Amino acid sequence: MATPEIKEYILLFRGTHWFKGLSPEEIQQIVDRMHAWLDRLTAEGKAKAGQPLMFEGKVVSQKNGRVVSDGPFAESKEAIAGYFLLKVDSLDEAVEIAKNYPGLNYGATVEVRPVAPECAATLSLLEKTGEDGVTESVTQTGASRFN
Repeated sequence: MATPEIKEYILLFRGTHWFKGLSPEEIQQIVDRMHAWLDRLTAEGKAKAGQPLMFEGKVVSQKNGRVVSDGPFAESKEAIAGYFLLKVDSLDEAVEIAKNYPGLNYGATVEVRPVAPECAATLSLLEKTGEDGVTESVTQTGASRFN
């Protein structure tokens, strides 16, 4: 089975308190640069979607019973502050875009990840059985389920 061509990448912005200690004027200047950066990517057809996230939420897990806990906590350096979905030709191009994120100079980080055409379990199943042995519902890509 051929490796699927990846054309979508997600930028996960981490660091929810990059603006601490800055004046309102400094924050406004940085936010304006962030908006200009996103506007340029959108005009170029590279930014497909994106949203900021609230500082805190809930974490749900279940192995030996359902657990819902507070978190992730905004104080954590790992807290995700927002995301952008990019449509670009390569991981290298997505990384170059991330390098220009204005928040990097203020302690924010950007994680760049390829968007898989399907979940890892399904890709593994397809590799093991070949597409002929898999039902249509499994081979339908995750993205097409929402479009």
